[in-house]
Amino acid sequence: MPPEFVIQASGLVKRYGEKRALDGVDLQVPRGTVHGLLGPNGAGKTTTVRILSTLTTPDGGQAEVAGYDVAAQPREVRRRIGLTGQQTAVDDLLSARQNLTMFGRLFRLDKSAAQKRADQLLEVFGLTEAASRTPKKFSGGMRRRLDLAASMILAPEVLYLDEPTTGLDPAGRREVWEAVQNLAAEGTTVLLTTHYLDEADKLCDRISVIDHGMNFVEDTPAGLKQRIGQERLEVAVADPAEGLRLKALLQQVLSAEPAEEDQGTKFSLLVTDGVSALTSAAAAISAEGIEIADIGLRRPTLDEAFLHLTAKTAPQETS
Repeated sequence: MPPEFVIQASGLVKRYGEKRALDGVDLQVPRGTVHGLLGPNGAGKTTTVRILSTLTTPDGGQAEVAGYDVAAQPREVRRRIGLTGQQTAVDDLLSARQNLTMFGRLFRLDKSAAQKRADQLLEVFGLTEAASRTPKKFSGGMRRRLDLAASMILAPEVLYLDEPTTGLDPAGRREVWEAVQNLAAEGTTVLLTTHYLDEADKLCDRISVIDHGMNFVEDTPAGLKQRIGQERLEVAVADPAEGLRLKALLQQVLSAEPAEEDQGTKFSLLVTDGVSALTSAAAAISAEGIEIADIGLRRPTLDEAFLHLTAKTAPQETS
């Protein structure tokens, strides 16, 4: 029976001279999920991926991928993983089909099997019509999809994606997101590092936030956002002269004093039942005849959660 967690790491340590790039990272990734690694620059994300892909040996701790120890059984691990780094690995002088066939041959498939696998992957990643074109003529999103296809030649159990959409425009990012979601739906376990918080929010089942080489929180994207507070009701008045009346009305209806913004023309307050608060406030404002420019519920974003969480781990200055 396959292990519940396809990636398991405990107390990973990696030193570069006197610097500890990792200082006790733990990780458990269930099979068939997308797990995010978030953290500031230098937090240890890429070092973690390099250890889990056998490119770097840890100085302490243990890690297993698909049931095999990354230090003691690196060849077994490599047979079961794919890796897409921050830079694409495809050749601009070869066509998309030739690129994938070449990778198949490098993975020791015979010519016929490599060509067949190339055609399968071109179809899976929506590149069949571009099969005869070279990557230098591709959009950023198409090029990244081809790079993902190359990492899937042997249909790995685990795929590591290190900043997969860096430099892509919104359309290109959506193309890559769709490809990643399809891979996970087919059973591939994905470990994703990214600086784009909306990307992690969109793709990840769970997220580990690491900083200073240590992981200090793991949760679902929704769970991370809930850690920094409730929903917030925001109301902006159309006529600045009505600001004080609106503030008093909101305080009366919702039994809490609103915070003022934008020179008294916008008011906000935390609410526990957002829909009920919005409905009550809108009805009262309408009954009083106060003209408003905007009203709505605002939920915490993953960006705010990330900044809030990593700020807690920032080194404190001493006097």
